Amino acid sequence: MRVEVVAPAALTDRDLTAWRLLRARSGAPASPFMEPEFTRAMGRVSPAARVAVLRRGEEPVGYFPHERGPLGRGRAIGIGVSDCQGAILAPGLGITARELLTASSLTTWRFDHLEAGQDLFAPAAAESFDSPVLDLREGYEAYERALRASSPAFLRTTRAKERRLERQRGEVRFVHDERDPAALRTLMEWKSAQYRRTGRGDRFAKGWINELARLLHGSTAPGCSGVLSVLYAADRPVAAHFGLRSRTVLAYWFPAYDPEFARYSPGLILLLRMARASAAAGTHLLDLGRGPARYKESLSTGRLTVQEGSATRPGVGAALHWAGREPARRVHRFVRDRPRLAGYARRTLNHIGRLRAG
Repeated sequence: MRVEVVAPAALTDRDLTAWRLLRARSGAPASPFMEPEFTRAMGRVSPAARVAVLRRGEEPVGYFPHERGPLGRGRAIGIGVSDCQGAILAPGLGITARELLTASSLTTWRFDHLEAGQDLFAPAAAESFDSPVLDLREGYEAYERALRASSPAFLRTTRAKERRLERQRGEVRFVHDERDPAALRTLMEWKSAQYRRTGRGDRFAKGWINELARLLHGSTAPGCSGVLSVLYAADRPVAAHFGLRSRTVLAYWFPAYDPEFARYSPGLILLLRMARASAAAGTHLLDLGRGPARYKESLSTGRLTVQEGSATRPGVGAALHWAGREPARRVHRFVRDRPRLAGYARRTLNHIGRLRAG
């Protein structure tokens, strides 16, 4: 087997077709983050983006997208914004994780959303996390019946707030796929303000994330395209979400709302509208992503699993990676597993955010 490492832009049409076929045959949910279009978009915003292409003779049998840093320290493509990660491989290749890293000139490969079923890298996982989903395979009405059985009060309250929003602030209108770039800018401004308000790092302060969102918003590729959904009241945007969709999966990515309308829970109204429109468009899963949140527990009707960890091969780079990452991971896990301590940490972050805003 031959392995060649190339920039994403160097992938040929034959590679793109083979990649898509391998994904389709894997049986995994069709996450847009695992499609070649996402890797090619990352190649336009990250000089470190690479793809290891595996071939048997002239036949492509695998693709391993990654980003390469100093000393061969690699990471998942788009880590920090990608909600599904791994290699795209034909079954029965007989390659090990260490062999793939060696062929890719990597000493480590760090991941935080490893896809379930990535057996090559699963032994390197340190932790597993739930990624709640809205199961829309039977249509929106079936989803709503399940939601009404599991969270009846939540659904009633959200619907009542939507009616109150319309009575008090004007006609409510929903656009599932808003193409106006100004609406995307509004979402980014809201999201940046939310990050600052809650004491978290502003992702949209990073130029590459800004550019990636704009690139994907302009994409219409069936396997990975940006979809911007907006909720309006009297033609004023009150909530928005920008995510990525494939033919059957919508990844919930960047939601935000105008704080002036917070008492109406516009983000939840928007999410239910998105679920209905997505189901009508043939979406099977709306993936809410890793991380605890009350609304996820109330709205979800299923779970995916993602993992965090690092695959390594012996060397200085791997040792430096362990020293730089593992102690912080253990501290984070210690805090997360203790609700009182985690609550204190969240309150501290919010206080820092208020100080910054002031």
